[in-house]
Amino acid sequence: MTTLKKHKTNRTLPAQGVEWLHNPVFNKGTAFTEAERDSLGLRGLLPPYVQTIDQQARRVMETFRSKSSDLERYIQIVGLQDRNETLFYRVVMDNLEELMPIIYTPTVGKACQEFGHIFRRSRGFYISSNDRGKMEKILHNWPTRQVKVIVVTDGERILGLGDLGASGMGIPIGKLSLYTACAGIHPMQCLPITIDVGTDNETLLADPLYTGLRQKRTRGEEYDSIIEEFMLAVEKNFPGVLVQFEDFGNSNAFRLLERYRDRACTFNDDIQGTGSVALAGVLSALHLTGGKLADQRVLFLGAGEAGIGIAENIVNVLVEEGLPLAEARKRIWFVDSKGLIVKDRGNLTEHKLHYAHDHAPCADLLSAVKLLKPTMLVGASGQAKTFTQEIVKLMAEINERPVIFALSNPTSKAECTAEEAYTWTNGRAVFASGSPFAPVTVNGRKLVPGQGNNAYIFPGIGLGIVSTGARRVTESMFIVAARTLASLIRENELAEGRVYPSLQRIHEVSHSIAIAVAKEVFEKKLNTLSRPEDLSGYIRSQMFKPEYPDYTKK
Repeated sequence: MTTLKKHKTNRTLPAQGVEWLHNPVFNKGTAFTEAERDSLGLRGLLPPYVQTIDQQARRVMETFRSKSSDLERYIQIVGLQDRNETLFYRVVMDNLEELMPIIYTPTVGKACQEFGHIFRRSRGFYISSNDRGKMEKILHNWPTRQVKVIVVTDGERILGLGDLGASGMGIPIGKLSLYTACAGIHPMQCLPITIDVGTDNETLLADPLYTGLRQKRTRGEEYDSIIEEFMLAVEKNFPGVLVQFEDFGNSNAFRLLERYRDRACTFNDDIQGTGSVALAGVLSALHLTGGKLADQRVLFLGAGEAGIGIAENIVNVLVEEGLPLAEARKRIWFVDSKGLIVKDRGNLTEHKLHYAHDHAPCADLLSAVKLLKPTMLVGASGQAKTFTQEIVKLMAEINERPVIFALSNPTSKAECTAEEAYTWTNGRAVFASGSPFAPVTVNGRKLVPGQGNNAYIFPGIGLGIVSTGARRVTESMFIVAARTLASLIRENELAEGRVYPSLQRIHEVSHSIAIAVAKEVFEKKLNTLSRPEDLSGYIRSQMFKPEYPDYTKK
């Protein structure tokens, strides 16, 4: 068993002079001190005035706020990440509520759609189907062996935008930025990867500026062999690394999770992370609606990765609370593109069969709401405006405090807006969304919509796993993370209609979740690192702080 120790970067320092300014890990820009300018050969390469990091951050935010579009803000802020990582994370951490919608959803979706047109500097690692037989070798090209977390996508289902192929790289880059900004996992421990197996997006294939392979998407056994080689190569190069699968298509996501969950330290954020954050929202909502989880009838629109992941987490909690599995699943219903999922429907995929109940066919969501009278309505469909005024008003007739979760991303795909949910229910809805919405005032009362952002969950889980050297990721970790998140909501936040803590508290949230996950790891004996006496203090010591070191000190 390895003893826990504080992470230290293990990377060769740049040579003298301008190389310091061109290396984003070590660059301090105008904050290099007089002594550093002399000792590192920087004299004359910078303006003479030495600035503090606070002054630099002010300049960054002035420029950021002067931009005329969110896409321009995205280009500016990721450009900073490419020049000066310490300053980038200082700015993001200090302005998380303002910047998260830019570096992640919803703006990152637009950035992925325009990826080839706004490409400036390569970030992350690309593996293509042309690299078969060479993956272990080419992974040696990554400049550090300190990688602890990988986020990987094949670009087939980017947010609610569909197949964006290699242009989906913006997603793992953005996710790993949040691992650092929200939970303090050191940026040198993070590796974004895109596996390019082609794309079926004809628009991209015809775009001369598309950066990926010009071929149709590889599928079947050939695809599986690519993923298998990738997973083996990753483990060989970065033993024990946490691999997060991100934005894979439904046909592969569930299958790959089942294949690798007991072989590697891995999870699928679209299934398990979304399930966990939504479960936390459900548990918090019960503080406002009253009643027990076992008394709820939850109706989902959309039976893909997100919807099934949320349902499974709710069911797992109900089973923990004493309900038999079959009874727990009866609390959950799904409507997909063909209507209500019932037993008599043919050709149901395995993950839908668990929620196919005995019931008459039902063609659409409105009819299902009328017949089932759900207490909670959850959207994970990727279909905008599907929670119509008639449906939301019907939910308010059935329930004193209807729970309306419109979780599809990006904002343009939300099933309804916060303003619609609150206005159509006269302020009685308990609302959460996948993308951020502004507060809404109804009858003189300010209501703050909750954002069911996975950033509340996966960074803290990752920190707990990395800090313990966990060998596997278990479903129980997502349950304890959800319970921890729900327990952190404050009375004043509930009074505003929130079901999640303010993002300003995200470091407290991630720290608490990491502790809970670490305890679960030690309890299940999944750790490869010894348990410290002060677990809370140790985990806090692992959290990266964006501060400039003194390079004149050896």
